[in-house]
Amino acid sequence: MARRRLRMVADGSSLVAGFTAIRAELALPTQFPAPVAVAAALAARSGPSIPNGHQPGADYDDATHLPFVTVDPPGSLDLDQAFHLERRAGGYRVNYAIADVGGFVRHGDPIDVEARRRVETIYSPDTRTPLHPTVLCEGAASLLPGRTRPALWWRLDLDGSGELVDVDVRRAMMRSRERLDYVTVQRRIDTASHEPSLLLLEEIGMLRQVRERARGGVDLGLPEQEVVPRDGGWALQFRAGQPVEGWNAQLSLLTGMAAARLMIDAKVGVLRTMPSPPPSDVARLRRTAEGLGIDWADTVSYGDLVHTLDPRRDQHAAFLSEATILLRGAGYTAFDGTLPAQLVHSAVAAPYAHATAPLRRLVDRFVGEVCLAVCAGREVAPDVRSALPLLPELMADGDRRASSLERACVDLVEAAVLAPHLGKTFAGVVVDVRRATRSSPAGGIVQLARPAVLGFCVGDLPLGRRVEVRLIEADVARRRVRFAVAQ
Repeated sequence: MARRRLRMVADGSSLVAGFTAIRAELALPTQFPAPVAVAAALAARSGPSIPNGHQPGADYDDATHLPFVTVDPPGSLDLDQAFHLERRAGGYRVNYAIADVGGFVRHGDPIDVEARRRVETIYSPDTRTPLHPTVLCEGAASLLPGRTRPALWWRLDLDGSGELVDVDVRRAMMRSRERLDYVTVQRRIDTASHEPSLLLLEEIGMLRQVRERARGGVDLGLPEQEVVPRDGGWALQFRAGQPVEGWNAQLSLLTGMAAARLMIDAKVGVLRTMPSPPPSDVARLRRTAEGLGIDWADTVSYGDLVHTLDPRRDQHAAFLSEATILLRGAGYTAFDGTLPAQLVHSAVAAPYAHATAPLRRLVDRFVGEVCLAVCAGREVAPDVRSALPLLPELMADGDRRASSLERACVDLVEAAVLAPHLGKTFAGVVVDVRRATRSSPAGGIVQLARPAVLGFCVGDLPLGRRVEVRLIEADVARRRVRFAVAQ
């Protein structure tokens, strides 16, 4: 499930203490066990090698002649992906390098065992809990600039309309020329700098976005939510992304779709799948749109609406953030020999696999190994094959932990933001109603227009109606916000 990303932009010891307590409640690890740290340090010193049985008699190809670059948020050191784009007869070639975690991690070694326990890098507003030790994820395996690094070198050939026509992936040594951030890349593209690969990022990215919309895909373009100091307290604001972030995301999406195609053809692998959202979730989202003042005509599809929204506007950003309810059915589907009934990810509107973030997500390492074997015309290695049926549940457990952390952090921040406004009246709309239970009174979920938060409101509420509510509780310690209908 896509998640809201909360980020602290100022030192806030009271909130950081709360985030630390949440991580402790969820039993998130604080450091790597000594055997894992020792194994990672040894792997970093020894350098990469092709796992036994994965590519016998082969070595890494040489892709160091290609001027790869990485594009990530400022300060990022766990660099999974680098690209170089070029024209070819009748279209384009996307050279996409993905960190070769499999070159450092062996089946059953301490790093692998710990990675299966952690499953994914988990992000808190103030820090992150990494999947792999930093000596690997920010060092020897990261595609840092000026360093020769092992990678999975994807070569994706597109026709003039941006449609994928050929794919190949192999292990190669590469060298990133520069570590860039989104603002820098956007500026270089906007000023038509003499960097053909960056200029092609806009061209290819926009072509892929057109194809995405044509097939019915939806890119939420989730905005990052920042926790900022204001008037002696805290406030939430959305950081609108640069257009280049969407174009760059299309390269990753393209690679994931190519990986899915390879695995489906070979009838072995693991896909990221999602059924179409239930009508009840769409109806709830329509009520959210109403509460935020967004016009959503009955004749307009959800996907078409998303393409009209501007994440730089707070209300649009809030809607996109809440639209993640339509992604709640996402999961992982492993298969070997027989294709599953569910092949498609409904938001992508095509088969799709997670393949481009192996430093931060466990499943991507195994998807990469399967695709390497398929392209080389050989059998998938037994250790990879045996892991495939385990991955869906492992990844589901990791997703649940990450979602629990996200929800708790959002609850904490929203309580801190609203605490100074106890007793104040807010305008909102009822997007969900709940019957009374032994542990909870009757009430419903109200979407406020400003601040753009969801909160529980006690009382009998008219579903889909606009209401005035009064803040009756904003308990930071308990991470709880409650409203009552204003009298």
